[in-house]
Amino acid sequence: MLFWFSNLSYVSQALIASLFTWSVTMLGAAIVFFFKEVKKGIMDALLGFSAGVMIAASFWSLLSPSIELANSLNMTAWIVAVSGFLAGGLLLFIGDKIFNYFSSKNNDTNISKFKRCLMLIFSITLHNIPEGLVVGVAFGSLAYGIEGATLASALTLAIGIGIQNFPEGSAVSLPLRRDGMSRGKAFFIGQLSGMVEPISAVIGAILVLKIQTILPFLLAFAAGAMVYVVVEELIPESQSNRKKDLMAFFTLIGFSVMMVLDVALG
Repeated sequence: MLFWFSNLSYVSQALIASLFTWSVTMLGAAIVFFFKEVKKGIMDALLGFSAGVMIAASFWSLLSPSIELANSLNMTAWIVAVSGFLAGGLLLFIGDKIFNYFSSKNNDTNISKFKRCLMLIFSITLHNIPEGLVVGVAFGSLAYGIEGATLASALTLAIGIGIQNFPEGSAVSLPLRRDGMSRGKAFFIGQLSGMVEPISAVIGAILVLKIQTILPFLLAFAAGAMVYVVVEELIPESQSNRKKDLMAFFTLIGFSVMMVLDVALG
C-alpha cells in the first residue's frame, strides 16, 4: 500500500492525505450518531498529542527545510523564514479577529442557536484552509529532495492534522444535535468545515511544484499557521482539563513521535 502511494504524483499524494484529514473531521461529526457528548479527557488527550506532532513538524518538516532551500536558492534565509512564519500566523490572527467581530455583533440573546453554530463552522473552516495548504506544501516539497522533507514526515504531519480535526467535527455536530437538529443534518453540517482541506491541499502542492522560488516562503508560512493553531487553540483547550500534567505529557508524546519519524527515520 505504501509502495503504491509513494509512486503517485505529489499532487495525488497531497489530495489523498487531505481526504484523510477530511475523513477524520467526518468521524468527529459522526459521533452525533452514537453520543450526545464525548468525554472531555479523551478529546483533550487527542488535542495534546496533536499539538506535540504539529510543534515538531513545524520545525523539522517545515521551517528547517525552508531555511535550507532558501540558502540553496541564494536567498536571505532568515528574512524568508521570518516573513513566511509571521504571515502564516497573521492570516489566522486576522481570521480570528473577523470571527470575533461578527460574533460580537451577533451576541444578542435572541439570536438563533443555529446562527451561532454557523459562525462556529465559519471559524473552523477558516482554520482548515491553511491546514490544507500545509499538507499540500509538505507533499509538494518532496519533489526537491530537501533534507527533512520526507514522505514519512509528510504522512505523519497529515495524521497529526487529522487527529486535531476529530474534535472540530464533533464541536459542530454535537451542539447542533443538542439544539434539536436531526442526527443526519448535524453530521452533514459538522463535516462541511473539513471540505476545504482537499481543495487547499491540491492548490498548495501545485503552487510548490510550479514555482520553486516560493517554496521556502510557503514552508515557513505553513509552520507559522500551525504554531498559531497550536498556541491559540490546541494547548489552551487541552490544558483546560483538570489533569493538566497528563495532558502536557500527551503533548510530549506527540512531539516525540514526530521527532523520531523526522530525525531517526527521515
